[in-house]
Amino acid sequence: MLGQLHDIDLQLLRIFVCVVECAGFSAAQGVLGITQSTISTQMSKLETRLGFVLCERGKGGFRLTPKGEEVLKATRKLFAAIESFKGEAQGMAGVLLGELHIGLSESLNNPVLQCVGQAVGHFRQRKQAVQMEMLSAAPPELERRLLQDQLHVAIGYFFSGNQPALDYLPLFHERQRLYCASGHALFKHPSPTLDDLARCDQVLHPYRIGNVQEPFRSPISSVRAEHVEASLAFILSGAHIGYLPEHIAAPWISSQRLHPLLPELLDFDVQFYLVQHRGRQTSDVQQAFVEDLLTAFTATLV
Repeated sequence: MLGQLHDIDLQLLRIFVCVVECAGFSAAQGVLGITQSTISTQMSKLETRLGFVLCERGKGGFRLTPKGEEVLKATRKLFAAIESFKGEAQGMAGVLLGELHIGLSESLNNPVLQCVGQAVGHFRQRKQAVQMEMLSAAPPELERRLLQDQLHVAIGYFFSGNQPALDYLPLFHERQRLYCASGHALFKHPSPTLDDLARCDQVLHPYRIGNVQEPFRSPISSVRAEHVEASLAFILSGAHIGYLPEHIAAPWISSQRLHPLLPELLDFDVQFYLVQHRGRQTSDVQQAFVEDLLTAFTATLV
């Protein structure tokens, strides 16, 4: 009895189908390129493997048994399924398949978003069928999701080495500037000093604690903000000063609602990174997207 199907069984079944289509051993030997006695031997092997007779051969001519008829039908279905599998497998060769989860830091500048968009566009031009998801969150949340395998890549103002399990690749810089708003005591001050600033209530961004690049921190801080929009709201109240990305402050500068404080002295750049999990196997999908992402940033921002 045929317990498992091996390569030799497929070879025997192909001989069987050829014999049937040629209506006998004699005609099949020319098609198969083997002798009639070899064909007979191979057919006997197949019948032994199956445990029953497939055909009657002799002076009465060649004729399939009822079981032979059923085996012929099943064999043709099998070969059709094999061809279908081969076609599908060949169609998947070189195709990127799977999912890609991307995390972005909050309130990115338009040129940065343009780079991300270009990377997505280039990625979609590849031979792929990938389900993509993109979310925006604060850096600690992005790191948490990376560590829990909920994201494949993330872009944000992380502190390099903050999480040893993550790999931080420098991507671009974002300029930060200290601001106050209309209604604040320093808004119309012609030349405030550091002592003047030290008497101001500054918005504290918890994730920036320990950032040695930040050139000014007031000893007074009664408000905290996880997100840039919240920092902006506190500053616009006129009761607080605080750092903001230049591109976030730009429209408020144009409408004369914000004023920079000692930009030549207190401006600083925040390093943004492309972050991936160091210890996880990188998929072809992830590798391809990172390649497109780095190409887009190199062409646009560098």
